[in-house]
Amino acid sequence: QVQLVESGGGLVQPGGSLRLSCAASGFTFSNNAMSWYRQAPGKERELVAYIFWDGLNTNYADSVKGRFTISRDNAKNMMYLQMNSLKPEDTAVYYCKIVALNYWGQGTQVTVSS
Repeated sequence: QVQLVESGGGLVQPGGSLRLSCAASGFTFSNNAMSWYRQAPGKERELVAYIFWDGLNTNYADSVKGRFTISRDNAKNMMYLQMNSLKPEDTAVYYCKIVALNYWGQGTQVTVSS
């Protein structure tokens, strides 16, 4: 069955960095576009970034553009989100998702606070 497992979240000070990982299994990862979403307390879940199957095309929410980088390793069935210059408003649970299918991971908490 499809499994998406996020990791790498934690507590970080403003201006700091984190790298999230998403381990995928149960489907042909290399054929699928993938995405990162996040949901802050009391807010709707929002799209952060997505990456095409080949890793050559990416897109970002305006709020993270220039600070976050999405990438993937099809040989390892892994997707990543490098988050730099983190701000308190980046605090949220971050989820990975297959773009074309309604499968979500369990999420990983990112907290940006001094």
